[in-house]
Amino acid sequence: MDFGFRCPVILCLTLAVLASVLADLDDTLMGAPGSSVRLSENDPGLKKALKFAEDRYNMGSNTMHVRRVSKILSASKQLVKGIRYSIMVELSNTQCKKAARLMTCDFYPEEHNLKTEVCVFEVWDIPWERKSTLLKQKCQPAVDPKPVETNKVEFLSLSSSKPVEETEYLVELLGQFKEFMVRYNRTYSSKKDTERRLRIFHENLKTAEKLQSLDLGTAEYGVTKFSDLTEEEFRTLYLNPLLSQQTFQRSMKPAAMTHGPAPPSWDWREHGAVSPVKNQGMCGSCWAFSVTGNIEGQWFVKTGKLLSLSEQELVDCDTVDQACGGGLPSNAYEAIEKLGGLETETDYSYTGKKQSCDFTTDKVTAYINSSVELSKDENEIAAWLAENGPVSVALNAFAMQFYRKGVSHPLKIFCNPWMIDHAVLLVGYGERQGKPFWAIKNSWGEDYGEQGYYYLYRGSRLCGINKMCSSAIVN
Repeated sequence: MDFGFRCPVILCLTLAVLASVLADLDDTLMGAPGSSVRLSENDPGLKKALKFAEDRYNMGSNTMHVRRVSKILSASKQLVKGIRYSIMVELSNTQCKKAARLMTCDFYPEEHNLKTEVCVFEVWDIPWERKSTLLKQKCQPAVDPKPVETNKVEFLSLSSSKPVEETEYLVELLGQFKEFMVRYNRTYSSKKDTERRLRIFHENLKTAEKLQSLDLGTAEYGVTKFSDLTEEEFRTLYLNPLLSQQTFQRSMKPAAMTHGPAPPSWDWREHGAVSPVKNQGMCGSCWAFSVTGNIEGQWFVKTGKLLSLSEQELVDCDTVDQACGGGLPSNAYEAIEKLGGLETETDYSYTGKKQSCDFTTDKVTAYINSSVELSKDENEIAAWLAENGPVSVALNAFAMQFYRKGVSHPLKIFCNPWMIDHAVLLVGYGERQGKPFWAIKNSWGEDYGEQGYYYLYRGSRLCGINKMCSSAIVN
């Protein structure tokens, strides 16, 4: 279970108490291969994972002082093609400023200066390759347990002080959930499962409300077709954790410089270079959709002909990437070059699951000659896009689960640029109501966002949108 931003106060406190009890056990409880194993604070692997998570946190944060783990609340590991550590800790300010680079850093003696946060980290360590990857980082301010006087663990428990208001709220919630089920044709296997989905739906509403209240753009967040999924389910079914694993990326040559600066706005949809929005389904194949979308645009720019190309060919025939388990655009370009090109969507249709490779060279309708990596400067990205065509990009998709419309500008705490987990297609840019934006073609169907598109604030390197920009080259 992922607590992240959504962890209710009492539940977080309960977990902390439980973790402290478990820490008193002398022996680590061992499970079957692949199962989760609880760890003591002295575990060498845990210490290494904590140091790595600390360093990545401090690297990505805007705080002046170095922050360190002040308390380990819980820790476990799982053998998954390496070792996956799941850690809940308290992080607090030290007296060392980041620029000082001192060897020892003491915590502040005054409690109010500590600014303690509760953080959940997931670290994937591959010792034999000397590689570590931060799969997850979610932090929220630690809550002082003193003001808590009542235990409201019960879902929507009605207090005696405001029974009328809370009853009305419950009725409204049930109405929203029923409307959601009808609109998205949801059915659940049992009463117990329905109640569980209602609880998840309620927690997601609160997350959407938090995103809404803190958003700096014009976005509207709320109920979407993903509102009955936990963050973990959403990430597993629709996102791509491999994108954040920089060490697995194939290096690409840099893109050539543009001939001039970016025009004020540009949209390749208006020039015929973008195919209709597609739907990857419950498969982490966003990388394939991002790359084929880019090649569709490149082929159009060079030939004047827009083709809908096959993502399924990549899912089935790219032997380096992991199909619905995720992949990297850099690998996909190389796979297409080796295969000899792409078939059309009609000839090699999408199924949303890995099958045996059924690629036929006789049916190739588009090919590429090479691929390039773009600059990380957003002005240069815009100039290259306007001059050359839509761009394959990746970003942190946390806020996208509840996005409905408008220009999204989530706070960095919701959209860590180091935690890239979704590949998409940049088709244009412009400005709305004074907010500069990127126009992003998504692969979750036309019933997502604005007719399948997501609009993200441009100019602040939000959500890591500038970190993984690439394109195929068609000569």
